[in-house]
Amino acid sequence: MYIGIDVGGTNLKAGLVDEAGNIVKVERVPLDFQGPEHFAKTLAELASKVMQEKVRWVGVGLPGAVDGGDVLFTTNIPMENVPLEQLFRKHLDLPLLLGNDADCAAVGEFFRGAGQGTRDFAVITLGTGVGAGIIVDGRLRGGLASSEAGHMVICRDGEPCNCGRQGCWERYASATGLIQQTKRAMEAHPESTLHQFAAKGGVEGRTAFQAAEAGDETALGVCRDYVDYLAGGLASLINILRPEAVAIGGGVAAAPERLLLEPLREAVARESFSRHGGRSTKILPAELGNDAGIIGAAMLGRVM
Repeated sequence: MYIGIDVGGTNLKAGLVDEAGNIVKVERVPLDFQGPEHFAKTLAELASKVMQEKVRWVGVGLPGAVDGGDVLFTTNIPMENVPLEQLFRKHLDLPLLLGNDADCAAVGEFFRGAGQGTRDFAVITLGTGVGAGIIVDGRLRGGLASSEAGHMVICRDGEPCNCGRQGCWERYASATGLIQQTKRAMEAHPESTLHQFAAKGGVEGRTAFQAAEAGDETALGVCRDYVDYLAGGLASLINILRPEAVAIGGGVAAAPERLLLEPLREAVARESFSRHGGRSTKILPAELGNDAGIIGAAMLGRVM
């Protein structure tokens, strides 16, 4: 048995996971960060709530960079160069394995979702940024060192990115980028029904796809441009890695397949070297949703 903990923006979710990747028991608590020591204690207490005999380790997936049992930095809670495993084992004497949230999503999908049966596999998460978790020959790429594929440049001298570069993939292909593109289209086209859909809850990653599904031409143009941006980075990643499959996850991935995945497959096929022969890469929807983080964190030790 293994324990996986998914560190979200508002909650911590722990699951007891069996050898086959099934979640047996789940507990959750609100994220109440009061410093690394308190955070480590909270993780240990949460793990204890789902604990059974013969648990081999506790895995934790969190948004940020990790190295072994240390947190180098996190993006939504203020931790930098924190020896989290060392702090954790003061409260619960089990190995603590740390993974980036996109890596954990990839590991979860590899064992129980879209990546089952593959050896070379990747997950691309489309949220606030663009995350990439990569499995090569059945192992998490680089052990627990996370990929930063979202910061490959796809548009020279393009939009400024928080990382300090310009034209990064995630500035265009993330939900954040899509929202910005939607707002610009709305400003340029006051007649668009985008305004009606946005009036229900503000501009979200799904707004353009909702309006496009209703036939709005401006929204259809936003979606086409967005898919082109997404395809540009994805084709480059596929040309480098040549995986058997890539699963698309995150909030944007819930868009209708005919507006997102179908045109994405066509665009990537045009730009991938597999068009000249050899193994082609399947582009699939991620399957596990919110369970991917728990399952992937629990299974980290199986792919190191």
